[in-house]
Amino acid sequence: MASEENTDLITVITSDHRAVEEVFAELESGTDWAHRKDLTDHVIAELVRHSVAEEQFVYPAAREYLENGDELADKEIREHAEAEEVMKQLEGLQPDDSQFDDLLGRLIRDVRHHIEDEENVLLPGLRAACSVEELGRLGRKVLDAKKTAPTRPHPSAPYKPPANRLLDPGVAFIDKIRDALSSRPT
Repeated sequence: MASEENTDLITVITSDHRAVEEVFAELESGTDWAHRKDLTDHVIAELVRHSVAEEQFVYPAAREYLENGDELADKEIREHAEAEEVMKQLEGLQPDDSQFDDLLGRLIRDVRHHIEDEENVLLPGLRAACSVEELGRLGRKVLDAKKTAPTRPHPSAPYKPPANRLLDPGVAFIDKIRDALSSRPT
């Protein structure tokens, strides 16, 4: 996670990417059944929070600052929607289910591809187009959004402002109650 003094957008997003990659590596290294489920639930919660924050602030910034921002943002949102569908399916499974490993493998491949695209195209574009102050402002907004974001996939939820900014905190409240009642690691 980005430290308080280094909260520019690029650092915040890439720090999240590295944290998710660490969990993916642990999942791929082979863990016991209970730990595998806990890690999967944890990474799903992290991915949902990250996606929600990107949809609220990063993609609108891409639309505003980048010449091909609409195209890039739409592509990234489509990839989020596809990943949310996989996460929703995965969320209800146990590691011994026959579909679990296939879905988890698909999620890992898709998210890694998404990360590569963001880090090679979207983030460098935003770094070039935005001032240092704007990148700092956006980074702080992303960090704040993650604090009040849902922790479970909701594929039918809106992906664009203002609807997502209005609905996400209420959905997050319900998710956090469900997480607490089920002792789900988030």
